[in-house]
Amino acid sequence: MANATVDGSVQRKGGGMLKNLFLLILGGGLAAGGFFAGQYVTQSTMSPADEVLRLIEETGPDGTHMNEDEPQRIPRELPDAPLFETQYYEFPDPLTTNLKGSTRFLQLGIGLATQYDQAVLGNVQTHEMALRSDMLAVLSTFTEADVEGTEGRDALSAALRDAINARLEQLEGFGGIESVFFPVFVMQ
Repeated sequence: MANATVDGSVQRKGGGMLKNLFLLILGGGLAAGGFFAGQYVTQSTMSPADEVLRLIEETGPDGTHMNEDEPQRIPRELPDAPLFETQYYEFPDPLTTNLKGSTRFLQLGIGLATQYDQAVLGNVQTHEMALRSDMLAVLSTFTEADVEGTEGRDALSAALRDAINARLEQLEGFGGIESVFFPVFVMQ
């Protein structure tokens, strides 16, 4: 007997397993108690569905939260229709012409903008052939250097706008085209 003492009694190692089991149960109990205490402190008294309904009832007509302490916004009445509505028209086929004094040619897609009524764009469609002829005449007066860069394109746009408005004023008594755009601009 290795565990025997001098007086002949046997010394027991017991209590270690029981002690470990007790500490394990005590630690688990403390962890569970801490978890449930945290849940109790942070828990809302409302169910999630009730909480959502409360938040919906507190929101204003524009979806923002209403707070009596803060000044409320008063919505302004806006006009039903915009004052000016820009309308666009794009010629179906691009214009192709030689540049003045050059072997290169220019191909342009032409788009027009007006803030007047649909009648202006109707006049453009009615007189499309005459307008294309006038635009080709204007394009043939520009050189390669004239149409390079943003400033050159702006000058070309203004010259085309003036030619289109002059023809529409001659034929219909009113121009109305405010801007000319180039959806296609190819120089070769």
